[in-house]
Amino acid sequence: MTDTFVAAIDQGTTSSRCIIFDRGGAIVAVDQREHRQIFPKPGWVEHDATEIWVKTQAVVAGALAKAGLRPDRLSALGITNQRETTVLWDRATGKPVHNAIVWQDTRTAALCTRLGGVVGQNRFRETTGLPLASYFSGPKAAWLLENVPGLRTRAENGEIAFGTIDSWLIWNLTGGPDGGVHVTDVTNASRTLLMDLVTLKWDPAILSAMDLPEAILPEIRSSSEVYGTAVGQLAGVPVASALGDQQAALFGQTCYGVGDAKNTYGTGSFLLLNTGNRPVQSRSGLLTTMGYQLGGQRPVYCLEGAIAITGALVQWCRDQLGIIAAAEEIEPLAESVEDNGGAYIVPAFSGLFAPYWRSDARGIITGLTRYVTKGHLARAVLEATSWQTREVVDAMYQDSGVKITSLKVDGGMTANGLLMQHQADVLDVPVIRPAITETTCLGAAYAAGLATGVWQDLDELRAHWKHDREWTPRMEAGVREREYRNWRKAVQRSFGWLED
Repeated sequence: MTDTFVAAIDQGTTSSRCIIFDRGGAIVAVDQREHRQIFPKPGWVEHDATEIWVKTQAVVAGALAKAGLRPDRLSALGITNQRETTVLWDRATGKPVHNAIVWQDTRTAALCTRLGGVVGQNRFRETTGLPLASYFSGPKAAWLLENVPGLRTRAENGEIAFGTIDSWLIWNLTGGPDGGVHVTDVTNASRTLLMDLVTLKWDPAILSAMDLPEAILPEIRSSSEVYGTAVGQLAGVPVASALGDQQAALFGQTCYGVGDAKNTYGTGSFLLLNTGNRPVQSRSGLLTTMGYQLGGQRPVYCLEGAIAITGALVQWCRDQLGIIAAAEEIEPLAESVEDNGGAYIVPAFSGLFAPYWRSDARGIITGLTRYVTKGHLARAVLEATSWQTREVVDAMYQDSGVKITSLKVDGGMTANGLLMQHQADVLDVPVIRPAITETTCLGAAYAAGLATGVWQDLDELRAHWKHDREWTPRMEAGVREREYRNWRKAVQRSFGWLED
């Protein structure tokens, strides 16, 4: 079976990719295309779901062409996706009724406050593991039903389907209006603020509170099973996994044991800690979420620290400020100086996620003097990612009592050696990058391959994982703690900027 291939679609915040893997977990071909970012108002972020579907089809065709493979050579197809981004579409026509509302979008902040009532942000936390925040999908769907004329009546009549991007893609892949399968997996469902973490079912009381008709919801399934068979360009290929992107990275990093942790550095950064077969409620600003579920097996849970802006801060320096012309220029610019010159950047562009969950925060640059150059600012940009990760790791220790001894890392920013070294320095643990850094796609491929017999068990997948590079701490303890204090002062100064 050396000629067995599995494809994975990774539909991310800024682009769609398709990667084809062989049975050894090696990459055979990659194709990727960006899609538009739509900003109708300050704090609003949208995507065109139809454009995403068109780009997804294009990257699948591109990857197959590069690999020189016909679709019938694929044993399975897996899906991984940007989480929380919300699509509502017409079941009969297959057309979205509005642009997709992206996970970064903050328009539902007032709605979440209203839903919290006298209880506040934690009203649904015991059931869902999540605080009431604009990040999650359920309130986004509720906002659409409230604000798109005529949509609520159509939804109550069963004409409208709700989904995160995994559901949108699976529905289209399996036929769309002509018999498309309307499902989601437990990991994506756990990010809606609508699913009970224990029963793995939609919670009727929360649906009632948000005034969401159950008729719009997809069926919740495991992360690794055959949902249906693709039609069109992938006709006959089993669609056999779905995992939110961060859970897919956890799975691809083979973090299958309690205490295993990974951090993915993308548009934002997401640190997940495997807590085993029981949900651990957080009291330190983290999310309790699903890790994965393989078929009928018991689900695996995680604590997650979600950081809204990390790689996007580099993009901002490139696109909005023009400090750099390309993302890779940030590292040599930061290396042109010895330290941050006393400057700190808190990238609270959409408020702050873990461990603060402050929708009223906004981005700041502080500690400025005439001494500070663009080199110092470049260094502060990278260090903002490290310090935000340190805050999440500290919160995980407080909640779980588990002190991480190393951190597996993946995502585009791991190519930045200066950042990875600073991350090891501020955490005071080794930071380890795998040989295959495309762990999000790899996790989706692994889950799809398990469902279709390409791989037999988790031990076989563990054997594939290979170490590429490791960074060990070399910062003095006194320096580390002084800089951390300064960072936390800067964070405090970002609070309270948005009064309405």
